[in-house]
Amino acid sequence: MLTLATLTVGFMALAGLSWALEPRAVGMAVAPDPDQHREAVVQVYGANVWGVRGRFAIHTWIVTKATDADRYRRYQVIGWRQRQGQSVVSISDGNPDGHWFGARPVLLLDRRGAEAHSFVARIHEAALTYPYPDRYEMWPGPNSNSFTAWIGLRIPELGLDLPAKAIGKDWMRNDPHLAR
Repeated sequence: MLTLATLTVGFMALAGLSWALEPRAVGMAVAPDPDQHREAVVQVYGANVWGVRGRFAIHTWIVTKATDADRYRRYQVIGWRQRQGQSVVSISDGNPDGHWFGARPVLLLDRRGAEAHSFVARIHEAALTYPYPDRYEMWPGPNSNSFTAWIGLRIPELGLDLPAKAIGKDWMRNDPHLAR
């Protein structure tokens, strides 16, 4: 009984501190309209995962828009794709800043213009060379945050610094694939 009480008090204390884990937004989580914004865009978003886990963890993804492109490309890892025998890496055109299972996204990184243009093709190449396209583990990784971190590690000039709630972001720090 004492153990249960200790666990309950500990969980309540941790839940009360979850505000400290919240990611710091760098701007409004709204992608510029590609019809009105012709320059290149690179953005990283994060949104709370579904359920109670969302108090402690986020899902992250990267979106790019090449110069003069009329749509965004979204790069992310989706774990349920593994159960369907698909690659967990999802590269799709469309909604860059949509909610993640009802959770509003937070903008974590925003690069535009010539700087963003220099990253678009490199992000695509890094996504295609992700070393774990058939593997997903919620904890410790590889997961969606490991994938986003992989992009940041392959392109350090991007300046990507994922928040504490991006569980799995440090999973690849000493990965031998980074030596290539």
